[in-house]
Amino acid sequence: MEIKKSTPGNTVTRKLADFDKETGNIYETVNIIARRANQIASELKTELNRKLADFSSPTDTMEETFENREQIEISRYYERLPKPVLIATEEFLDDELFYKKENPQA
Repeated sequence: MEIKKSTPGNTVTRKLADFDKETGNIYETVNIIARRANQIASELKTELNRKLADFSSPTDTMEETFENREQIEISRYYERLPKPVLIATEEFLDDELFYKKENPQA
């Protein structure tokens, strides 16, 4: 997964009007961003687990666990990434998300 470098790693104050332009409803926008954030979090977790699986072995001792510098660097990289909700918000504001509007049948 490619993380944009322009995504802020901290909180940014935003105008509420920027969020309901596309959908016309702030709650629908929050739902879209939340669903995308869950997808991003799942992808990041899968990617991290795949990378860390290379380091696991059934005979690990406590000494070996603390000695592995590569594993620590990989974990630190993922800790420094922006939170999934920040990434999803940037994608929404940059019009990079595709979503379908559901029409309730009355």
